[in-house]
Amino acid sequence: MEAYVNIETAYTNRSELNLESMEAVYRDKHRLRQLISAAISGQLTNEKIAGKKILLKPNWVLHDKSESDIVCLRTHDAFLLVALELLLEMKPARVVLGDAPVQGCNWERMLSAAFIENVNKLSEEYNVPVKIKDFRRVSYNPETNQLKQNRNAIEDFIIFDVGTRSYLEEVSDDARSPFRVTNYNPGRLAESHRKGVHKYCITKELFDVDVLITVPKIKTHQKTGLTNALKILVGVNGDKDFLPHHRKGALDDGGDCYPGKNPLRKVSEDILDYANTKIGKSSYKSLLHLSAALWKASKPDNEQNLAAGWYGNDTTWRMVLDINQVVLYGKSDGTLSDTVQREFYSLCDGIVAGQGNGPLEPEPLAMGVVAFSNDTAYMDIVAGHLMGMDVDRISLLRNAKDWLKDKICLLTVNQQQAEINDLINYSVKAIMPPGWLNYDKIDR
Repeated sequence: MEAYVNIETAYTNRSELNLESMEAVYRDKHRLRQLISAAISGQLTNEKIAGKKILLKPNWVLHDKSESDIVCLRTHDAFLLVALELLLEMKPARVVLGDAPVQGCNWERMLSAAFIENVNKLSEEYNVPVKIKDFRRVSYNPETNQLKQNRNAIEDFIIFDVGTRSYLEEVSDDARSPFRVTNYNPGRLAESHRKGVHKYCITKELFDVDVLITVPKIKTHQKTGLTNALKILVGVNGDKDFLPHHRKGALDDGGDCYPGKNPLRKVSEDILDYANTKIGKSSYKSLLHLSAALWKASKPDNEQNLAAGWYGNDTTWRMVLDINQVVLYGKSDGTLSDTVQREFYSLCDGIVAGQGNGPLEPEPLAMGVVAFSNDTAYMDIVAGHLMGMDVDRISLLRNAKDWLKDKICLLTVNQQQAEINDLINYSVKAIMPPGWLNYDKIDR
């Protein structure tokens, strides 16, 4: 099998690689079209798209909270619209444009009226149905402390039990339920993940299409180091109560939330657990504040993060690779095949990437690349090199490398054959999340 990554640079020389110039690329539809067309050339063809049902999955993680979010938080609207138009020109049968953002995301603030209008215009112009869909089962309004449940019926999802094929199996415990998502009910997660049982709630949209194309924003990530082609697939899971993000407790106590034991932090975690059983109740915010106050009183450093946002997080990468297994091998009856079940591509927006405390609070990074790939593992190893990361010290990328052992890996840059070591000429050193500032000092 062959895995490939095609890279196109949005600059002709490094002097152009600055935020002002890269942000301007998003305002230049002709230039965007050139870049994306070149990246997909010879790979995403009329033969592969015409008459097919397409799932186009962007990175729609959260609405804008800062001025720079428009260019580095999500897949840029302009990038996505050009990608959609290029697809519609190939005459697919229909396109679903969807994602499952965090439960606190305001969908209406995230997707502007202008964006939706442009999608509808393209749908009418090319006479191809385009449906925009929020895959979430639950959303939460932090301003009113209100949960909205069953946004999508459970019948719209397939529950996959990956079982012992799960990467989480070796860190599961018969005696307790260690898995956590920071602002979600731990009891719900315990129902989905325990020794021998590892369930995910996957939208049926994935199984009703012929081709899946993700459109990630290349960013740093506080729990996995990098989020791009691998991590974006978490958004086909519609219920975050099925997604372990860390294991409760200090590293020395069998958890991976933070290094170093501390009684105040343990109590803080216990109170947070209790608070998360009260989401939507009047006591919820008071309990959150108490948990946060105790955590602050413990005088944590960058690596001691209540959300397990550090390089020692040994859970999230496992969940990500589980979801990738489901996307690649999952069948509509909820079982995993031994053979790949669907055609699948990644079209990555790295013109302005996200650095620092990603994925929710990134800062813009002028990286100047568009990338297209048929392999999530190879794509993210390449993305790690482009961001100047030590990929062998990042658990997600190190373990994803195992998926490439029997593959021929091909790389092109500006339509010229290249080697992985050539990426040093195109890399831009990204600022890592606070909990990852010392990741390159750990033993390989």
